[in-house]
Amino acid sequence: MAIRTDGGLFIWGTGQGGRLGLGDIVDRSNPTQIGTSSWTSVGFGLSQFSAAIRTDGGLFTWGYGNIGQLGLGVGATGTINRSSPVQVGTSSWTTIGLGFDNAAAIRTDGALFTWGSGGFGKLGLNDIIDRSSPVQVGTSSWTSVSAGTGHVAAIRSDGALFTWGFNTTGKLGLTNTNITKTLNKVGTT
Repeated sequence: MAIRTDGGLFIWGTGQGGRLGLGDIVDRSNPTQIGTSSWTSVGFGLSQFSAAIRTDGGLFTWGYGNIGQLGLGVGATGTINRSSPVQVGTSSWTTIGLGFDNAAAIRTDGALFTWGSGGFGKLGLNDIIDRSSPVQVGTSSWTSVSAGTGHVAAIRSDGALFTWGFNTTGKLGLTNTNITKTLNKVGTT
């Protein structure tokens, strides 16, 4: 998937579960444009879901939604697959990071939100509970976020780096390999 210089969003590959966002489950071997909107960023989760932010700040998700990784809420409608982009709430967003089955995003006011699988504490909410709607993480202001298969890293507006989640082989940058369900500052920055 890629965004063209004119803001067009293109996707290709396996359409299973609607993960291409084209309104069907058909495979595409050539890049195909999703709608006519103009987009600024896009992400692909390893459990076959996607998210993109439009130039107006609207956040949209599509693909597999079995554990709430689309961020569309509770109940039957919030945990089903979506074959077309569906807007997540009405907030305006700047940054999205997708992990295996979890997501993290920064709103235009700098607030950080997470949702999806809470396994290994990767939502940073001090538990392992799955969330099907975006939940704010703390009260700090953030500038960037990235999600991995079981962990998340984010940079606060003061430049401090924080990590949380699954910590095998020390991938959180901490002095241990413990799983952590809360945000941990890395280094002295």
